[in-house]
Amino acid sequence: MKKSLLMMCLTLALAGCDDGATLDPMKQVGPNPELPKAQNFLLPPMQVPKGEPWKTGETPTVPQGLKIEKVADNLLHPRQLYTLPNGDVLVVEANGPPKPTSRPKQLIMGVVQKASGKGGPGGNRITLLRPQADGRFEKHILLENLYSPFGVQLIGNTLYVANADRLMAYPYQSGQTRITAPGRELADLPGGINHHWTKALLASPDGSKLYVGVGSNSNITENGIEAEYRRAAVLEVDTVSGASRIFASGLRNPTGLQWEPQTGKLWAIVNERDEIGSDLVPDYMTSVQDGAFYGWPYSYYGQHVDVRVKPSRPDLVAKAVKPDYALSSHVAPLGLLFYTGNSMPQYRGGAFISEHGSWNRTPLNGYQVVWVAFENGKPVGEPKPVVTGFLSDDEKSVRGLPVGLAQDNQGALLIADDAGNAVWRVSRAQ
Repeated sequence: MKKSLLMMCLTLALAGCDDGATLDPMKQVGPNPELPKAQNFLLPPMQVPKGEPWKTGETPTVPQGLKIEKVADNLLHPRQLYTLPNGDVLVVEANGPPKPTSRPKQLIMGVVQKASGKGGPGGNRITLLRPQADGRFEKHILLENLYSPFGVQLIGNTLYVANADRLMAYPYQSGQTRITAPGRELADLPGGINHHWTKALLASPDGSKLYVGVGSNSNITENGIEAEYRRAAVLEVDTVSGASRIFASGLRNPTGLQWEPQTGKLWAIVNERDEIGSDLVPDYMTSVQDGAFYGWPYSYYGQHVDVRVKPSRPDLVAKAVKPDYALSSHVAPLGLLFYTGNSMPQYRGGAFISEHGSWNRTPLNGYQVVWVAFENGKPVGEPKPVVTGFLSDDEKSVRGLPVGLAQDNQGALLIADDAGNAVWRVSRAQ
């Protein structure tokens, strides 16, 4: 019966497919992306590359003057990376909680994830990588038995971990390689159906607040607007009391929260909505303003109304803030890092962005780590590919999928590869 249902769904999907993208992806980057007319489909158009493991000695590709090496493997869906003050690197390993498959689209999405390597079991743990004098990294299991963790931050002697349903606090001492304390719950986070389960996390510079990126519980409220309470938002949580408030809203799936170093403003990357065409809607990065509304679900890229959402809210659309910088449609950005190191000075001050890659666009888009220059606290120019080679030239297979980014204490760029179950390190070639 399951196979019959799947075949029916795939037939419907093919019947609803468009003819692919008509715009050059570079026309959909920057502050003013081209936005064609929206299309509607019974099911979204799909193109899914097959997941294949990296071969021995095979690596992603970097520009001349850089080198890339694998510093950890045999992980279980590494998602986020975080460098501790002593140089240890934390790797958050997880996949999402089980999702219901009551709708044809949900069944197809499960097949899509497994085919591309996204659907395997996550570790529900945090692994610690300790750099050694010979350049290798010693591996320790720091924390286990978590519930789809994603964000992690250290404030003083407390390690905060954002699970899919709650924000936890654990005691930590510098140099520690194992945490056995049960931890305490600081605040609850929106759980339930978890259309978007990841919870990005960022501490304020003074350590008094934690900012949590919470994705929507649907594409465009098909689970009902009541299921979106405290979702599609950045929450601000007090680290003493655990009290929280909505800092900014209308952000369909905000991840990669970071402080822009020149202005000190909060920035996020956002995965936009699906199912209105290969060329809509551009994912983006933007400064996140206190109290601002960014459109979801009623509008996109400012005040472009999504007519599928009923009832409409023209009062909210009128307030929708236009994002700062589009990244092109369906690239699925998941990692953001403002580079401040000296090892690769050509990238200092700009932003690295990991693009997990599209599944509902033809041709495919993303599957790389790009860099965007910043001037006076704002992005300028076009994204420049820095780490590529995750996707085959014929777009039929994918070796890895970049997610979390971090900078180590030597100024190298670290990349979590959740399909390759590895961590890559990019540094200046000697």
